[in-house]
Amino acid sequence: MKPKVYVGGQAVIEGVMMRGPEYIATAVREPSGNIIVKKDLVSSVTDKYPVLKKPLLRGVVSLVESLVFGLKALSFSARAAGEEGEELSAKEIGMTMAFALFLAIVLFIIIPTYGAKYIHSTVTDARLLNLFEGVLRLAIFFAYVTGISLLKDIQRVFQYHGAEHKTIHAYEAGVPLTVENIRGYSTLHPRCGTNFLLIVMVVSIFVFAFLGWPDLWLRILSRVVLMPVIAGVSYEVIRFAGRSDKQWVAWLITPGLWLQKLTTREPSDDQIEVAVKALEAAKPANVDEVNGIA
Repeated sequence: MKPKVYVGGQAVIEGVMMRGPEYIATAVREPSGNIIVKKDLVSSVTDKYPVLKKPLLRGVVSLVESLVFGLKALSFSARAAGEEGEELSAKEIGMTMAFALFLAIVLFIIIPTYGAKYIHSTVTDARLLNLFEGVLRLAIFFAYVTGISLLKDIQRVFQYHGAEHKTIHAYEAGVPLTVENIRGYSTLHPRCGTNFLLIVMVVSIFVFAFLGWPDLWLRILSRVVLMPVIAGVSYEVIRFAGRSDKQWVAWLITPGLWLQKLTTREPSDDQIEVAVKALEAAKPANVDEVNGIA
């Protein structure tokens, strides 16, 4: 029987992090071959401020919390997998998130909107200029994903990404979580974070189309300010897509599934075993609501 609560996850260094409504579990294969599992209670700001569970707001909160939990899981996995260093402190996590945000603003906001000005002499329609900016943003995104997919170390992480998706598929199908059962499932999943990022890119094109074409710095500022709105809308879209069995929804998310062919790889059986350990530790005891991005 298909569970009513969806478990989301993330690939980490030599392992997988899974998040359920109650627990977050990160399973990592140590250099010795043993699988170590770290299990923590989920602590969400929405428990303290229920209003943040409302549509649009919950998407922004989920994105921020996913980044924090993901960085913590990456830090733990690096240490468990034999990498040098200690787990990141709260300050280091904050600094890492700030740098990631700055890099995202440069790559996906400043460069595209600055680049679009070069056709301003031949195109004056603000909607066409915003459309060109959106296409340029998509091109940068595809180039970035393609580039990192060629890195050898990242390809191994992408194998764990595939193991995560396969294991979640099996869990959602209600079958026993054995390697034999999981192996036949797809490495592509409609609720993947890769899908979410692509939806963000597409939604931003429609939102920015109505903003006109003001000065460069005002364009940049408007896009930064509207990032939470776009994230909130995109979250609702991917949430709906993950719950719907309608054919037209399947068609709409197909480009995101194609993109996952770059960010996932077929995992080995021992990688699937790690994903199973993480999911078994994170899955809820009682399933009564829908939650999570795969």
